[in-house]
Amino acid sequence: MTGFSDDQKKKENANVGENKFLTQIKKKAAALNKRIVLCEGEDSRVVRAAAAAVREGIAKITLLGNPEDIRKNNPDVDLEGVDIVYPATSEKREEYASLLYELRKAKGMTKEEADKLSFDNTYFGVLMLKAGDVDGLVSGACHSTANTLRPGLQIVKAAPGVPLVSSYFLMIAPECGNPYCEDGAFIYSDCGLNENPNSEQLADIAIISAKTAKQIAGLEPRVAMLSFSTKGSAKHADIDKVVQALNLAKEKAPELLIDGELQLDAAIVPSVAKSKAPASKVAGHANVLIFPDLDAGNIGYKLTERLGGFMAVGPLCQGFAKPINDLSRGCKSEDIVAAVAITALQTQMN
Repeated sequence: MTGFSDDQKKKENANVGENKFLTQIKKKAAALNKRIVLCEGEDSRVVRAAAAAVREGIAKITLLGNPEDIRKNNPDVDLEGVDIVYPATSEKREEYASLLYELRKAKGMTKEEADKLSFDNTYFGVLMLKAGDVDGLVSGACHSTANTLRPGLQIVKAAPGVPLVSSYFLMIAPECGNPYCEDGAFIYSDCGLNENPNSEQLADIAIISAKTAKQIAGLEPRVAMLSFSTKGSAKHADIDKVVQALNLAKEKAPELLIDGELQLDAAIVPSVAKSKAPASKVAGHANVLIFPDLDAGNIGYKLTERLGGFMAVGPLCQGFAKPINDLSRGCKSEDIVAAVAITALQTQMN
């Protein structure tokens, strides 16, 4: 009888009971062999995720923090294969401080300020990414979105030709399935960054979210511009904003399968779509949901996660020149592992 090594058994056991959609994302990430930096070694969820990502072969991991504290506070976690880097003692810190100063001196940053910031885990991680020493970054398990994304916006910045950085959640349906989720997952945008996007920004969010759906989640995007109205059923300035965004998106990306304005039920429930938007090619079958503002997006993803049993991976970012991703502070270790896999895949976006 053929035997299995301990490593093979670990990899097999890691995927027992795992969602098939997520398993495929991890397999694609593993084939890329990318290095991802996790900035929050002080958080036990992040430490466990670092170990799991290496054990499962999803990516090479650099974990930032004090090695002694990390090992002392997580005695049951096998960190073999995880590269632990402490910014305060790193031989690279001064080099990164100089890089930060050169990048920000025109904005008034002094050498002393750059040197001080280089001790910060998130700034250090983003500087690693800028320098090309890692391929992507994940943070935010115990820090705010602002603390995670500010260094990214200052140092890595948006990709050329991208008008704004936005965020999305990959909402993965439970393994038992969901009658309104035909493809096993949704893309929800923007649920974590842009508070009240105008029509042009909303159009740009829709276009890049469709690209994300295709290149990261493997979905053929069907984009719904959400509102509290369907096809003129109500009148309000907020609805006008969504309709204008739809028209702009169609102008900028005429090949995109997109429609609006649609209420949530009209967007994903076929029977409702037949009644409310019978001529729509998107209604009843949408897999990319564009929320009109951050209130709606944040509430929407949390309802889907907590009441619908979906796995919410994010908030993930789209539009940076290099992959930088935030996390919800309510995330679980497995959510962080999923974010690592998606971050690796984002290195291939064009």
